[in-house]
Amino acid sequence: MPRYMSPTIAALTLLLSFAVEPLVAVKAEQPRVEGKISNVLFIISDDLRAGVLGCYGDRLCKTPNIDKLAREGMLFERAYCQGTSCGPSRRSLMFSRYQGTGKVNMGQHFRENGWYTARVGKIYHMRVPGDIIAGTNGEDVASSWTERFNSPGLEAHTPGDYACLNLNVFTDSLTARESTKMPNRMFVTVEYDGDGSDQPDNKSASKAIELLQAHQHEPFFLAVGLVRPHYPMVAPREYFQPYPWQQMQLPSQQTGDLDDIPQLGRAKTVSSSNPIGKHPDNQKRMWSGYYASVTFMDEQVGRIIDELERLGLRDSTAIVFTSDHGYHLGDHQFWQKSNLHEQVLRVPLIMSVPGFPTGRSDTLVELVDIYPTVSELVGLNIPAEVQGTSLIPVLKSSSSIVKSGALSFNNGFSYRTPKWHFMRYTDGSRELYDMQSDAGEFTNLAGNPDYTDQMEQLNTGLKQRLANAGIKDKSPRSKKIQKTQPKP
Repeated sequence: MPRYMSPTIAALTLLLSFAVEPLVAVKAEQPRVEGKISNVLFIISDDLRAGVLGCYGDRLCKTPNIDKLAREGMLFERAYCQGTSCGPSRRSLMFSRYQGTGKVNMGQHFRENGWYTARVGKIYHMRVPGDIIAGTNGEDVASSWTERFNSPGLEAHTPGDYACLNLNVFTDSLTARESTKMPNRMFVTVEYDGDGSDQPDNKSASKAIELLQAHQHEPFFLAVGLVRPHYPMVAPREYFQPYPWQQMQLPSQQTGDLDDIPQLGRAKTVSSSNPIGKHPDNQKRMWSGYYASVTFMDEQVGRIIDELERLGLRDSTAIVFTSDHGYHLGDHQFWQKSNLHEQVLRVPLIMSVPGFPTGRSDTLVELVDIYPTVSELVGLNIPAEVQGTSLIPVLKSSSSIVKSGALSFNNGFSYRTPKWHFMRYTDGSRELYDMQSDAGEFTNLAGNPDYTDQMEQLNTGLKQRLANAGIKDKSPRSKKIQKTQPKP
């Protein structure tokens, strides 16, 4: 490992020491109403698939802080994103619109009603690593915030043990590293000696703690965006140590798995066409890096919530933890996101709200539901343009049902019901899975004539949901499902 730092990296490090800048002056403090939920702490991770958290069933990944939050709140087993990449998903949840934007976003709604609102880190879309290295705002919407703060970091340029796993490159050199806009950046890990204080998520947690201290006596909406486990997966060495790559288990594969998945339903990066497919050991290293990043992110969640409790704010604060979408790590030979399969669409969602029971719910919910839920919790009216549904009935009783299915969008539509997952793409091709008997989505039933009636029922439900959301359905088969499946 080099004992020197290049002039370029040294200059960049100095620049990144100026981590945060205020947007506008803070409004005068307003008193909190005692005995009432007056604050919202909204924490969102990046590229986090639900199944890797301990509270969602992973027995290897260490996430004690998020697991504790789940025990103290309501965990939603079936929460689904609407967009399948950062930009559309975050825009959708912040405006509570299935597609596009509305007039008033969630942060703006609180700010215009007298709350102090702040963004720390990535809430709307930021390029990772580009905007993180530069410390820039990305696609942030200024109207959301009283103040906003960025949390920069060196990302793949962090001095340490660098790996570009699909190219099978391992080095401690700071030159020729895959970074912003480079084609192999999504397979990068960096394991380094340090305490993590130089990392964006640690900076975001520290700033969030500072803001909690400064605004503890007024109603606040604090949104904290943590960028891990989004690539590059950078973390101090101690976070990699619990996950030796030799012990990682790769997702199950089935021969001919892609044969019944339409072209528009496939991920952009597939093992059979990307060099990562030639390096099964490096696929395990991807899992090791992902787990290390998740555990590092979990620690930052714990730091924020611990301070909230230390300040005596837990009884007046609704806490929401989620992710913008899930992630593929070799499932179906797929990598990353931007498709309509379960590993991408299903996200963690935990709401810990004072005065409500704890538990777990199988009810289908969507990220667009967060905005109306937190609004109602603090006593704000829900704007008419909001398309999500308040989840307060589910917070009161975990078995309550608020919608028949979840919508998601990428090259077409996904309609997820408790039993079925139906996808219809813009070219008319489709997928259908029985999620009770085939949770891994290995057998596409869309070409089986025995399921034609079931597909017609699901298609009718999908069309009704799209119509209710004001979304035009231009699919060539939107009117009638045909009985034969075209060859992918």
